[in-house]
Amino acid sequence: MPASLKHIDPDTPMGATLVAGGATFRCWAPHAKAVYVVGDFNHRIRNDAALLTRDQQGHWRGFFPGVKDRQRYMFYVVGEGSEGLKRDPYARELESPFPAECLIRRTDFPWHESGYVTPPFHEFVIYQLHVGTFFTPNLPHKGGTFLDVARKLPYLADLGVTALQLMPIQEFQTSFSLGYNGTDYFSPEMDFAVADAELPAYVAEVNKLLDAKGLRRYHAADLHGEMNQLKALVDLAHLHGLAVLLDVVYNHAGGEFGDQSLYFFDRQDPAGGQWNSLYFTDRGHAGGLVFDFSKPEVRDFLIQNAKFFLGEYRIDGFRYDQVSVIDHDGAPDGWRFCQDLTSTVHAQRPKTLHHAEYWDVNPFIIAPPPVGAGFDTTLTDGLRIAIRDVIGSASAPDERPLHMTQLAQSLWPQGFSESWRFVQGPENHDIVYHGREARIARLGDPDHPRSWFARSRARVATGLSLTAPGIPMLFMGQEFLEDKQWSDDFVSHRDLLLYWAGLDQGDRQMLDHLRFTRELLALRRLLPALRGRGFRATHMHDQNRVLAFHRWVEGEGQDVMVILHLANFTRVGYQIGLPGEGAWREVFNSDVYENWVNAGVAGNNGRVLANPQPLHGFGYSAGLVLPANSILIFAR
Repeated sequence: MPASLKHIDPDTPMGATLVAGGATFRCWAPHAKAVYVVGDFNHRIRNDAALLTRDQQGHWRGFFPGVKDRQRYMFYVVGEGSEGLKRDPYARELESPFPAECLIRRTDFPWHESGYVTPPFHEFVIYQLHVGTFFTPNLPHKGGTFLDVARKLPYLADLGVTALQLMPIQEFQTSFSLGYNGTDYFSPEMDFAVADAELPAYVAEVNKLLDAKGLRRYHAADLHGEMNQLKALVDLAHLHGLAVLLDVVYNHAGGEFGDQSLYFFDRQDPAGGQWNSLYFTDRGHAGGLVFDFSKPEVRDFLIQNAKFFLGEYRIDGFRYDQVSVIDHDGAPDGWRFCQDLTSTVHAQRPKTLHHAEYWDVNPFIIAPPPVGAGFDTTLTDGLRIAIRDVIGSASAPDERPLHMTQLAQSLWPQGFSESWRFVQGPENHDIVYHGREARIARLGDPDHPRSWFARSRARVATGLSLTAPGIPMLFMGQEFLEDKQWSDDFVSHRDLLLYWAGLDQGDRQMLDHLRFTRELLALRRLLPALRGRGFRATHMHDQNRVLAFHRWVEGEGQDVMVILHLANFTRVGYQIGLPGEGAWREVFNSDVYENWVNAGVAGNNGRVLANPQPLHGFGYSAGLVLPANSILIFAR
């Protein structure tokens, strides 16, 4: 007779779930003729006792006694087109290496109850990184891991960012990847885990972080496997005051599915086309296939995935890849899926950040249902394009006008009523990937990316993104003047890895730029206006290469003025309108960070006096010294 239906009810979770005396198993395979569970607990024998029972909705389920944590299992699916083993689409962890079996896992982990609370959205400063290439101390033996990222948490906390945005960490079938070809959505990437043989040294390293905070140490058993190592990264990030955002790919899956993946999960006849693959349509994207959002089970699979990472991993939010593909290629059901997704997950945890990538930028993506898709924030490209335009144009060996007016117009994209609703920055993983566009330092001086021209222009670009409206985002290495493109292929492009050795060996230019970024982020925390809604571009001059804008806190004031200057010489007595009379403090001057402390700094000696001479829409103004290629900030 088939497996027992003990512990089985309509709310039995999908996948494998440990319960008293064993485990329940459930999968969706509506066209399958039979589904078996084979694993360590039944000697992988496919017989009647291993057979699951089908319900009217096409779900196969059953209870197996004696199942224990970390035992291996697979589904064996008999379908109309073929029969064979399939990995559980809901498997919490996979056994390395591929072809992998699924591991049954307990959900327990020794979390440190720190009381960490995800910051308000307007206080987010996002740092985007790729786990496999961010910090790679074990090359050529192995790329970066979750615990390698954890070792850099004190550095990231000291930098002043508030959230880590990990590029996709779900299991993909190659040894390295950008992560956008995932196939096993509930399983963290095996290559991002430290093997058992190498774990003791890592346990010692991360325990130093806990010792520094006077907290309980991890045991080696606590960090066994990729699932617990990702949890440790989240746990330690929270202890360092950092949120963790996962980049999830709900528009498509795969690229290299493999016969044992969720592709053609119920093993229908492939002659029927991609629509017979159960989870997917016949529309391709990025080498994979777009999910079939018309099916409630597919929508639920993805929504459950988001809820899973929120609940089990205590994630603070998500960056949703190419929501525009969900909308366009997933039409007519993709938009409704987005609404269901955001509504469901917001209800589970209202303070979670839901950040959408949508091209072209569409303000309705952040509007609430029933009109909008319900995301909190969206990626925007206007400021990125404008920054890169002026920095690249400034590198030409002449004094041509720059598009400062266009840059000013890009600072607040149309259709957004709140400044924290859009995420901006001059670099991201797509733009500066190998073979694409240059990083800011090289854009500022293509021939000499460590020259004064490159360094000073890079300070202006990063400085603008950290003082402009919106949630700023840094891409790994931007904070210390990384001038190389990057690649996920750390075997063929080891030369493109982040130059951590420069910081370790005291590279003066890198350390100065890191100090610049860190101290500007500290100023951002200190001045509420730089995080507030109040904004107006007050002066733009293309020929003079000057842009000035006003930031303030609505209803309170706390005025701040930001001035950018991209000429290659210092201007003296340049008149700028100011929103109040009297003394204004020069609270930040990027020229200070040129060979810090710059003995020859040009500036305003820490303060200027505003006189009652109207200018730029204000009743007052002052003559300023504008250092060459600089960003200045004044506050009252």
